[in-house]
Amino acid sequence: MKAFISCKVLDFPGGKVVFSPEMRFLSESPSVYSQCYRVLDDNGQLISHNNFVPVSKEVAVKMYSNMVTLQTLDTIFYEAQRQGRISFYVTSIGEEAINIASAAALTSDDIVFPQYREPGVLLWRGFTLQEFANQCFGNKADYGKGRQMPIHYGSNKLNYFTVASTIATQIPHAVGAAYSLKMDKKDACAVTYFGDGGTSEGDFHAAMNFAAVTESPVIFICRNNGWAISTPTSDQFRSDGIAVRGQAYGVRSIRVDGNDALAMYSAVHSARHMAVNEHRPILIEAVTYRVGHHSTSDDSTKYRPANEIEWWRMARDPVTRFRKWIEINGWWGSEAESQLRSSIRSQIAERAEKPPVNDLFTDVYDNIPSNLREQEKLLKETINRHPKDYPADVPI
Repeated sequence: MKAFISCKVLDFPGGKVVFSPEMRFLSESPSVYSQCYRVLDDNGQLISHNNFVPVSKEVAVKMYSNMVTLQTLDTIFYEAQRQGRISFYVTSIGEEAINIASAAALTSDDIVFPQYREPGVLLWRGFTLQEFANQCFGNKADYGKGRQMPIHYGSNKLNYFTVASTIATQIPHAVGAAYSLKMDKKDACAVTYFGDGGTSEGDFHAAMNFAAVTESPVIFICRNNGWAISTPTSDQFRSDGIAVRGQAYGVRSIRVDGNDALAMYSAVHSARHMAVNEHRPILIEAVTYRVGHHSTSDDSTKYRPANEIEWWRMARDPVTRFRKWIEINGWWGSEAESQLRSSIRSQIAERAEKPPVNDLFTDVYDNIPSNLREQEKLLKETINRHPKDYPADVPI
């Protein structure tokens, strides 16, 4: 009778409970680490006995072209910031596969809630290089009318919510949007991106639990690049990476080689199918390395060895790895490479008219209140009194 009682399963309101006479604590770390899904080795060769979602020649070539374009875009705007032509910039160097491959596996109806290192998703969806330039230079054609700092892109047309600097706030927003899509019976999901540092914020944990309980079709994509600015993951958490946290919240999860474009495409493609058709959240931990500095305000050689950075740049570059694979398939060659790289820079025109000063006071209230009208008046009077202290190319 005692043995029966000790092994009885109790259907408790908080979940099923299996009783045991043995006192046993859960280990603080797993005896076996989570596997990392991979399709291509470092030389672009398919790993034997793999299972991945097939990619057509057209999609593969577009993926590679977009990765190269993203690299070039980073070079152009990084140099522009160093020359003082824009105030700030964040590169995606080393994380191009996460950007482009994930975007390729989604549909245009899926709603994206980015952090700030996912411009490749916008690029895939049709955001032009000139539109990127418009935002970074804050000119009149910028959709934010020059009111945001550089790299805070957004596009209502492309279902890409505007970037917010505040870490992890986009994660619960994505869950709310996903729940709305579910209620409206839409054939779409929400997708949110964040770094390993974002998982140290309360928003991440609240969002994971919210998504699991509401069974919302949302894909969480964590770029685990080892560093939250200068804070290594070892100073952030002791768990086996990020994917294991999904299981704790009841969220299906997978760890993926974030530098393997085929693995990322396959994982996101499968995750989307499950999210939309099974109404469930999915967590993807993309293991990668931030080759560039955190931003143009950072010098990462102050907290990590330069030879480590260079090794990842040369030996683990996701763009080079994917190029080798499409070359092996006969889909790419040196002539196509040369034509692609020479055509990218010509698509950007830097000089453009700035938005007028009065745009600072619009788009918040339907009818601008008197206090803002007074501020606008005072600002224009100040500019007229001290014209040398203000940019001459901003219309008053």
